[in-house]
Amino acid sequence: MDLKVRRARLSDLEKLIMFALEEAKEAEGLKKVPATLRIGIETALHDENIALYWVLVDESDEPVGNVSALREWSNWNAGFYWWIQSMYISPEYRGKGYLSRLLDAVKVEAQTQGGLDLRLYVHEDNNRAVKAYRKSGFLESKYKIMTQKL
Repeated sequence: MDLKVRRARLSDLEKLIMFALEEAKEAEGLKKVPATLRIGIETALHDENIALYWVLVDESDEPVGNVSALREWSNWNAGFYWWIQSMYISPEYRGKGYLSRLLDAVKVEAQTQGGLDLRLYVHEDNNRAVKAYRKSGFLESKYKIMTQKL
Protein backbone atom coordinates (compact mmCIF):
# COMPACT_ATOMS: atom_id res chain seq x y z
CA MET A 1 0.00 0.00 0.00
CA ASP A 2 1.49 3.33 -1.07
CA LEU A 3 0.05 6.14 1.02
CA LYS A 4 0.51 9.76 0.01
CA VAL A 5 0.77 13.01 1.94
CA ARG A 6 -1.12 16.10 0.83
CA ARG A 7 -2.16 19.40 2.35
CA ALA A 8 -5.36 19.15 4.33
CA ARG A 9 -8.58 20.62 2.98
CA LEU A 10 -11.73 21.81 4.67
CA SER A 11 -13.36 18.56 3.51
CA ASP A 12 -10.93 16.71 5.86
CA LEU A 13 -12.24 18.55 8.93
CA GLU A 14 -14.27 15.69 10.44
CA LYS A 15 -11.31 13.29 10.21
CA LEU A 16 -8.95 15.90 11.69
CA ILE A 17 -11.30 16.35 14.64
CA MET A 18 -11.44 12.57 15.16
CA PHE A 19 -7.65 12.34 14.94
CA ALA A 20 -7.25 15.14 17.52
CA LEU A 21 -9.65 13.41 19.90
CA GLU A 22 -7.71 10.16 19.61
CA GLU A 23 -4.33 11.87 19.89
CA ALA A 24 -5.33 13.62 23.14
CA LYS A 25 -6.67 10.38 24.60
CA GLU A 26 -3.66 8.27 23.61
CA ALA A 27 -0.91 10.80 24.33
CA GLU A 28 -2.12 12.27 27.59
CA GLY A 29 -5.31 10.48 28.62
CA LEU A 30 -7.31 13.64 27.94
CA LYS A 31 -10.85 13.99 26.68
CA LYS A 32 -11.22 17.06 24.46
CA VAL A 33 -14.44 18.83 23.45
CA PRO A 34 -15.19 18.18 19.77
CA ALA A 35 -16.84 21.61 19.31
CA THR A 36 -13.68 23.34 20.54
CA LEU A 37 -11.51 21.20 18.28
CA ARG A 38 -13.78 22.07 15.36
CA ILE A 39 -13.26 25.80 15.96
CA GLY A 40 -9.51 25.41 16.40
CA ILE A 41 -8.87 23.20 13.39
CA GLU A 42 -11.32 24.93 11.05
CA THR A 43 -9.85 28.32 11.91
CA ALA A 44 -6.38 27.07 11.01
CA LEU A 45 -7.59 25.50 7.77
CA HIS A 46 -8.88 28.94 6.76
CA ASP A 47 -5.73 30.79 7.85
CA GLU A 48 -2.27 29.28 7.30
CA ASN A 49 -0.76 31.96 9.56
CA ILE A 50 -2.30 30.05 12.47
CA ALA A 51 -1.22 26.51 11.53
CA LEU A 52 -0.71 24.28 8.53
CA TYR A 53 -2.15 20.77 8.21
CA TRP A 54 -1.16 17.80 6.10
CA VAL A 55 -2.94 14.46 5.86
CA LEU A 56 -1.69 10.98 5.11
CA VAL A 57 -4.20 9.48 2.67
CA ASP A 58 -4.94 6.00 1.39
CA GLU A 59 -5.50 5.06 -2.25
CA SER A 60 -9.05 6.48 -2.14
CA ASP A 61 -7.77 9.83 -0.77
CA GLU A 62 -9.23 9.09 2.67
CA PRO A 63 -7.15 10.54 5.55
CA VAL A 64 -5.55 7.95 7.83
CA GLY A 65 -3.24 10.33 9.68
CA ASN A 66 -2.20 13.93 9.97
CA VAL A 67 0.42 16.39 11.11
CA SER A 68 0.06 20.08 11.83
CA ALA A 69 2.73 22.69 12.31
CA LEU A 70 2.98 26.30 13.28
CA ARG A 71 5.67 28.93 12.99
CA GLU A 72 7.32 30.90 15.79
CA TRP A 73 9.31 34.01 14.90
CA SER A 74 12.83 34.27 16.35
CA ASN A 75 14.07 37.84 16.71
CA TRP A 76 17.52 36.47 17.61
CA ASN A 77 17.81 34.56 14.34
CA ALA A 78 15.46 36.54 12.09
CA GLY A 79 13.55 33.48 11.00
CA PHE A 80 10.86 31.01 11.96
CA TYR A 81 11.15 27.92 14.11
CA TRP A 82 8.66 25.35 12.92
CA TRP A 83 6.79 23.48 15.65
CA ILE A 84 4.96 20.21 15.20
CA GLN A 85 1.64 20.93 16.86
CA SER A 86 -0.12 17.60 16.43
CA MET A 87 0.64 14.22 14.93
CA TYR A 88 -1.65 11.23 14.57
CA ILE A 89 -1.58 8.05 12.52
CA SER A 90 -4.38 5.47 12.66
CA PRO A 91 -3.15 2.40 14.58
CA GLU A 92 -3.22 0.04 11.58
CA TYR A 93 -0.75 2.29 9.73
CA ARG A 94 1.78 2.76 12.52
CA GLY A 95 5.29 1.36 12.43
CA LYS A 96 5.46 1.44 8.63
CA GLY A 97 7.48 4.61 8.07
CA TYR A 98 4.54 6.95 7.57
CA LEU A 99 5.58 9.23 10.43
CA SER A 100 8.67 10.14 8.40
CA ARG A 101 6.54 10.92 5.35
CA LEU A 102 4.40 13.32 7.34
CA LEU A 103 7.43 14.97 8.91
CA ASP A 104 9.11 15.23 5.51
CA ALA A 105 6.13 17.21 4.21
CA VAL A 106 6.59 19.71 7.03
CA LYS A 107 10.37 19.82 6.51
CA VAL A 108 10.04 20.55 2.80
CA GLU A 109 7.62 23.42 3.47
CA ALA A 110 9.79 24.77 6.30
CA GLN A 111 12.92 24.65 4.14
CA THR A 112 11.09 26.31 1.24
CA GLN A 113 10.12 29.14 3.58
CA GLY A 114 13.63 29.43 5.07
CA GLY A 115 12.74 27.81 8.40
CA LEU A 116 15.43 27.61 11.08
CA ASP A 117 14.65 24.19 12.53
CA LEU A 118 11.86 21.78 13.34
CA ARG A 119 10.78 21.46 16.96
CA LEU A 120 8.15 19.66 18.98
CA TYR A 121 7.13 18.95 22.48
CA VAL A 122 5.94 15.57 23.63
CA HIS A 123 4.41 14.49 26.93
CA GLU A 124 7.14 13.00 29.10
CA ASP A 125 5.10 9.81 29.68
CA ASN A 126 4.41 9.22 25.98
CA ASN A 127 7.27 6.77 25.51
CA ARG A 128 6.02 5.46 22.16
CA ALA A 129 6.06 8.98 20.67
CA VAL A 130 9.45 9.81 22.18
CA LYS A 131 10.92 6.67 20.63
CA ALA A 132 9.35 7.43 17.23
CA TYR A 133 10.57 11.03 17.24
CA ARG A 134 14.10 9.98 18.21
CA LYS A 135 14.06 7.47 15.37
CA SER A 136 13.05 10.34 13.05
CA GLY A 137 16.08 12.38 14.08
CA PHE A 138 14.78 14.55 16.92
CA LEU A 139 17.11 15.13 19.86
CA GLU A 140 16.50 16.21 23.43
CA SER A 141 16.54 19.98 23.83
CA LYS A 142 18.34 22.06 26.42
CA TYR A 143 15.10 23.97 26.91
CA LYS A 144 12.41 23.08 29.40
CA ILE A 145 8.80 23.98 28.60
CA MET A 146 7.20 26.06 31.35
CA THR A 147 3.61 27.33 31.42
CA GLN A 148 1.45 29.75 33.32
CA LYS A 149 -2.36 29.58 33.17
CA LEU A 150 -4.19 32.72 32.12
